[in-house]
Amino acid sequence: MAPPVLQNGGFILGLIGAAALIASTAMNKWSVKDRQGDVVTSVYTYKGLWQDCETASSGFTECRPLYGLLGFSGTFQAVRALMIVGVVLSVIGAFISVFSLTCLTMNTMSESSKAKMSLTAGIMFLIAGVCGIAGASIYANQIVATFRETSYNNYEGGMMGMQGGMGMPGMGGGIPRYTFGPALFIAWIGGSVLIIGGILKTLAFREMVKDEKMHYPGVAYKPQANARSDTSDHHSVGAKKEHNYV
Repeated sequence: MAPPVLQNGGFILGLIGAAALIASTAMNKWSVKDRQGDVVTSVYTYKGLWQDCETASSGFTECRPLYGLLGFSGTFQAVRALMIVGVVLSVIGAFISVFSLTCLTMNTMSESSKAKMSLTAGIMFLIAGVCGIAGASIYANQIVATFRETSYNNYEGGMMGMQGGMGMPGMGGGIPRYTFGPALFIAWIGGSVLIIGGILKTLAFREMVKDEKMHYPGVAYKPQANARSDTSDHHSVGAKKEHNYV
């Protein structure tokens, strides 16, 4: 495949992936309240990396910022760090990718420099995509573990209530359960798109280096036969003059 196609494709996918990571990191719906099998309530809660929000049936939304570093688990802080690193690397990679495009001509930049910049942008896209996918996966793993624990506790509480004549198992007011929010899926998609864009940029680097080697201006050495003949003629003329002089 031609290097311009790989370059443009990787650049476009990198921009899309970077925008997706930024959007998912800023969203508040990383985990949303599970409404399945729950009593209809007037409050809908959802959580993000930076805020916990509640939306009432009237449409009023109230969010509580998650300030501080010591009040949260190490896993939660790791997710934050991975998403921030992914966003920063994807933005820097997209910025570098602009100057590495073959369609953008610069008098002071050679093709080898553009190839190296394309490789750098591709590596940044790959690392950013891995960080985004890893951060979303770690958060999703915590949601799954909490969901199972909450479901078990609610079931045990429902069984005890049933034995006491309070209701049916698994029903009634218990601990709220949370499931995957849309921000997780956006982060997974954005990370995957970044990885594909990084692969395209690295392939473009290989093709650009290959084309540069094929078009390398080689110089063929040719012996100077005329200079040798002129020198021999000069010596022969001098010998004739000396012979005539004698």
